[in-house]
Amino acid sequence: MGMDTLTSIKVFRQVVESGSFVAAAERLDVSNAMVSKHVMHVERRLGVRLLNRNSHTLSLTEPGRVYFERCKAILEDLEATEEELQSFGSAPRGTLRIASPGWASGQRFGDLLAQYRRNYPDVVLDVTFEDRLVDLVEEGYDVALCIAQSPDSLPAGLIARTVRPNKYYLAASCEYVQRHGHLNSVEDLAQHDFVAVGNLNSLPITSATGTVEVPLRVVLRFHSLGGVANAVAAGAGIALLPGIIFEDPAFKDVLTPLLPELPLQQATMYIVYLSRKYVPLKIRTFIDFMVESLSISSLPEPKVIARC
Repeated sequence: MGMDTLTSIKVFRQVVESGSFVAAAERLDVSNAMVSKHVMHVERRLGVRLLNRNSHTLSLTEPGRVYFERCKAILEDLEATEEELQSFGSAPRGTLRIASPGWASGQRFGDLLAQYRRNYPDVVLDVTFEDRLVDLVEEGYDVALCIAQSPDSLPAGLIARTVRPNKYYLAASCEYVQRHGHLNSVEDLAQHDFVAVGNLNSLPITSATGTVEVPLRVVLRFHSLGGVANAVAAGAGIALLPGIIFEDPAFKDVLTPLLPELPLQQATMYIVYLSRKYVPLKIRTFIDFMVESLSISSLPEPKVIARC
């Protein structure tokens, strides 16, 4: 495959993704005539028409659709390979796009990102907080932090690296406990204000005899778990929070777990990335850094972090 053919393939891909010859020419900073010449070169070489086009519309033929999907995969693999090879013997560089749950928007996560930047100053971190598992391919993310029951519950085609177990606790601020008292049993929740995320109205408690739904007196709702943690720290009520929240410097001396031995939901924190043969150094170093930094082995349990 000559350089001219490779360039023509790249132009063909840009035409399809841009939706027109004019838009492709603008993005590639070449003339419309040059774009047309490249597409005709590919069609002539293959002996098939790839695009149906007139003055108003542009669409792929059936062979064009097959060729586009194959070329797109090949070009993406080539770009990933080049990035991987460029990183050999040098520091990781480039922009790393990260998706993370909203509860990670506190100081603890900020400290980790700052430390990673000190280690790898040539990497620019582009972070978005989303309380959902993003589509890495469609939305253009390199990695995502997420919580799931198991790797099998994650979308197919992703590589999931285990970061740590993620146990949940009922939690309140020390100030709230001083005003309203500790919980003596889960049934006492009905007498307390509860801060919920989403449409949570009851708390499932699973034991050897089965699962019981404990009703909650919800007084405040958030769409983000980060908002819940801040409201609880302000004394608004009790909430169900992941144990990692207690490690945040903003919360570790403010929040306290209630009934810490209660059999609540447990999940695992993962960092996921695309299944590629060549993993860019910026992705590999970030994954290794997060797994090492968030390892639970050297962290105390929440019940000894905050005392009220």
